[in-house]
Order: sequence, then structure tokens, then C-alpha cells
Amino acid sequence: MSRSIRRVLLALSGALLVVALLPSPAALADSFYQPPDPLPAGAPGDLVRSRVSDNPPTRGKAKAWQVMYLSTNALGQRHAVTGTVLVPTHVDPRTAPVVGLAVGTHGPAFRCTPSTMVEVGALYEQPAVNDLLARGYAVAITDYEGYTPEPRTTYIVGRSMGAAVIDVVRAALRLPATGLSANAKVAFRGYSQGGGAAMWAGETQPGYAPELNLVGVVGGGVPADLIQVALPLEGKPGYGVLAYALMGLDQAYPELKLNDYLNDKGRTEFARMRREACTFELLTWYPKGKLSDHTTSSPVLTPQWLARVRENKLGTKKIPVPVFQYHAENDELVHLPQAKELFADYCRLGVNARWQGYPSDHITLVYTGNEAAHRFLADRFAGVPATSGC
Repeated sequence: MSRSIRRVLLALSGALLVVALLPSPAALADSFYQPPDPLPAGAPGDLVRSRVSDNPPTRGKAKAWQVMYLSTNALGQRHAVTGTVLVPTHVDPRTAPVVGLAVGTHGPAFRCTPSTMVEVGALYEQPAVNDLLARGYAVAITDYEGYTPEPRTTYIVGRSMGAAVIDVVRAALRLPATGLSANAKVAFRGYSQGGGAAMWAGETQPGYAPELNLVGVVGGGVPADLIQVALPLEGKPGYGVLAYALMGLDQAYPELKLNDYLNDKGRTEFARMRREACTFELLTWYPKGKLSDHTTSSPVLTPQWLARVRENKLGTKKIPVPVFQYHAENDELVHLPQAKELFADYCRLGVNARWQGYPSDHITLVYTGNEAAHRFLADRFAGVPATSGC
């Protein structure tokens, strides 16, 4: 196991200890996170419910709310998603820009819900949140689809993630208590799963949410091509992430029928993963796992799976605003060549894109990439013209 993964496991184990010590946090959140049936009438981004929240690292520095809002899943159907909205107290919210922050992998279990991690001060990307708030930006964080008491998360499915990121920004703008302007400058930003989600939001926004005043998109460690990302994880420490990706695709597209490919051990382990696994468990339970451990035959290259994977490949639509993409040159979890291919695709499409590589591993760059991302956002919010790197 690499030193970088060992470092993040120590950090994650501390964060999850905080969650474990709480008095049944999942039980406390059940009624809020359970969508009403039927869903209320409304458009994507409309609020279903909200409540005042907490974020220990930003107490006194930001106001926080948990929200449930309407969005659109990968099949184009209406559904409800939860998230967290934070507004710094030291700025006039009427002039504050808004960052849709797409977080990285949290795991399939309900206890891993990003809003729960925010609430207890255990979000591993809290440094990025702190920096955004300190710069005077409101932050809207989606939980993505499926974090309910009976979780069915659609991990890494771009067509769901992009809408969830866009619609949590809409929800933040529509929540009267925030005081945010409907004309606020908006940017999408994320790393790893979140980097892919931010790029999907950028590609989706022109047709889905043209009313947003979008000025920039930042994506680090972007998983643009799921096949090229998934296959190198076979037999490696990231196998748990590969298994979770299969689960996410299956839960987005019921016709894929993942259960038909699983052996008895796979059914047991995937059920356990859905019930218990956060990022820590994904990286420790299966240090050298292989699909053959859990399946009778691999679904990855079957026609029906490939068709859905192709639908969720980035780089087919132009993002209309400047884009900053960065990646670790020693990335052990998200294959570097497919990220470079995405940048080349954006250049061919005429995107004003910029690339930056770092002599780093994947997990270290979660933190060390923050400063360049913030500089890019600051220039976009200030109206500074972007220089293309294509």
C-alpha cells in the first residue's frame, strides 16, 4: 500500500471515529433524508425542505443549512437530492459568488453522506471549504443521488452527478434565508469523483440551467473515461473503488442487473459494502481485490454495460466558460492518460481550457491542488480574462 493511501487512511479513520462516537447520527437524520412520496410539484433546483445546520470548523464564520431539492437522474426522471449550503458571515450575500463544490468519494453507506460529514466536522475536504468561505464565496455541496436511509447511490454516473451539482446551486439561490442573488456569479469545482462531477455540470449547464451566471469550472483528478479508470484498479488497492463504480452504474441503470453477475461471495460483500462502507473501507477491505473474487463473469465489457459507460464519458460537449483541469502525474487511483485525453478533447471542442500536472499522487493532491484552483476561481469571479492552454 502506498504511503499516500496510508496517510489518507489515518485521516479518514479519525474522521470516522468522530461519526462513530455520535448518538446514532443516521437515525437522527432519517426523516430529513427520506424523500416524500410522491414528490412535490416543481422544477429542478426547487426546495423540498431545509433546516439550519452546523459545521464545527466554521462556527461563527458561516451560516449553514441542509437542503433537499428536486433534481434529475441519469434516466431523465425527477428525484430528490440532499446537500449543504454555507454562506460566509463576513460578506454581503447579495454580492457573494457561489461555488458548487462537488466532493470526492464518500462510499455507498448512508452514514457516509457528505452532509453528515459536514455536520459533524469530519468532511475530508474541509480545507477547501474553509478557503472558499474565507474568500467570501458561498458554498453549495451536493450529496449526490441516493443517500437515503436505504441508500442507492449512483457513484461516478456523470449524467446524475452533473445535474445534482447544478441543482444544489439552484437550491442555494432559491433558499430565501441565504440572501444570495439569483444573478450571482457561479463556478463548479471538485476533485476526483468531484472533478468529474464538476466537469459534467459544466457540460450539462448550457442546456439544463442556462439561467445560471456560470463563469468557470475547475476539475482535479478527473475520471473522464470509466473504462480507462476502472480496469487499472483490478488487483490494486483501489479495487474497492472499482467495485463501488459497478454498484453505482447498476443503481443508476436497473437493466444492467449486476446481481446476475455476482457469485455468492460477491452478493454478500456488495450488500455489506452498501450497508457499511465509506472511503476508508473501500481502500482497506480489498487491498488486492479482483472482479473474479466476486463475480461469475465480468460485466465490464458486455454490450449493455459499455453502452451506459459511453453515455457517461466526458469530453463530448463544449463547456462554454474557462476550464482549469489538473492531475497528479503519479496518480494511482485515477488513470492519468484518460485525463489528458479529456483535455485534448476539450481543446478540439474549442473550450478555453488550461492543464496543470503535479509531481504528486492522487490523495496528496486533494489538498496541495487547492491553491491553484482558488487562484483560478478568484480570477473568474474578478472578471480577469482567461488564457487558454490549448
